[in-house]
Amino acid sequence: MKVAVLSDIHGNQYALKAVSEELRKSGIENIFILGDLVGYYYGVQSVLNMLSNFENTVYIKGNHDQMLLDLLDGKIDEGSIVSKYGSSHILAVESLKKSEKDFFNNLKDSHLVTLEGTSFSLNHGSPMDKNQYLYPDTDRTILEQCDQEVDFVLVGHSHYSFAFRNKMSMLVNVGSVGQSREKGGIASWCIIDTHSGSFQMKYTPYDTGALLKEIKEKDPQIPYLQNVLLR
Repeated sequence: MKVAVLSDIHGNQYALKAVSEELRKSGIENIFILGDLVGYYYGVQSVLNMLSNFENTVYIKGNHDQMLLDLLDGKIDEGSIVSKYGSSHILAVESLKKSEKDFFNNLKDSHLVTLEGTSFSLNHGSPMDKNQYLYPDTDRTILEQCDQEVDFVLVGHSHYSFAFRNKMSMLVNVGSVGQSREKGGIASWCIIDTHSGSFQMKYTPYDTGALLKEIKEKDPQIPYLQNVLLR
């Protein structure tokens, strides 16, 4: 069985569309989404619609998904989000249906899944702290603390992909579909084969032109949103 692992789509419908086409060609039977469907970019509605076309999908919550919920509950100020991340969260609040808001509200912070005898720990940040960033150069002692009694410990959040072999498990950071900080215009994700126990990092190119145009129209005051796509 082939399992696709995606994280940090961040409303980037153009990146997800390119990945979705590859998913269909690759014979993927299950999909894990490690959080952050929203934030930074503007196509959350399209993202949810595209993902709804795939069966056997497991989702968990990311920090930007939590920001959306906090915004809905009036726990955080709109201005503080817009000044740092742009208008995407605000636009998501305005566009999402009640059922979609309920979907976000029901997401778990982490999840354990077993498929055909292969066990997975699904996390957004590290297993110790959902907001902890794990990078390729993170201290080895911290990476070793992520070890669990499963075959794969899966994480995202940092937008950098890498793998680290622990004693009991393989730690895999799948990077980011929607906003890779390794190279612009590349969607990073992963395929795991439960039969062989192997995994393959995937790097899918997509055209950033339409998204760059949207950013210039909606959030020209935040150059980072454009610059990260041009790396």
